[in-house]
Amino acid sequence: MAGISWGRVLLWALPLVALAVLFAFGPMPQPPDYHQFADRRAALGIPHFANVVSNLAFLLVGGLGLHHCIRYRPSGALGAWTVFFAGFVAVAFGSGYYHSNPGNGTLVWDRLGMGIGLAGIYAALMTEYVAARLGKYLLAVALAGALGSVLYWSFADDLRFYLAVQGIVFLSALVILACFENAYGQKRFFLWALVIYALAIACEQLDIPIFTLTGGVIGGHAVKHLLAALAAYLLYDMLRRRSMTLRR
Repeated sequence: MAGISWGRVLLWALPLVALAVLFAFGPMPQPPDYHQFADRRAALGIPHFANVVSNLAFLLVGGLGLHHCIRYRPSGALGAWTVFFAGFVAVAFGSGYYHSNPGNGTLVWDRLGMGIGLAGIYAALMTEYVAARLGKYLLAVALAGALGSVLYWSFADDLRFYLAVQGIVFLSALVILACFENAYGQKRFFLWALVIYALAIACEQLDIPIFTLTGGVIGGHAVKHLLAALAAYLLYDMLRRRSMTLRR
């Protein structure tokens, strides 16, 4: 079957496969112990201080990225990158609100911001590496899917769509970076961002052990916030360097 790009076939099949795999199981409600974080200390009148204040890293990186997209309009998937950094600003407020009073009712605001960010990075990768002409349509579909998955969870208490979106974005990024090239030659930024984000997810799962290991200085969830912000900063730096190169 000459002429077939198996990378493209895999990318377009991934959403269907992810949904099929997850929906082979029954509904997945939010675990009730999800909101039990290791570090619950208050400071300066702020409950769960470290988990709340560490969201300032998202606000800083999101603000830097938005400023760069609006002022310098870097080449590539400008709309998708703008949405990506806007998602980080939204996460800063949504996650801060959630961690001040953890529960399903506040978690939805955290996840809506995350959904915006996930849609942005997915559309940016697809537009710059795979299907430039479909950029604006991919962004609209990705936003609808990501935000819809959060709303579905909030009403049905079923995480399957939300987990499918995360899986699709992460696996698509791996396929794209393995099988495609773009005009900018900046893959190393994406690769390091993926590695750091994977470490962030690991720290989230190791919230209590990290809190214990550091002698109660910081929990794994706050470390997750800082690492996730660092991953986004690498992508901001990538766009900044791209703009500098093109202005020379």
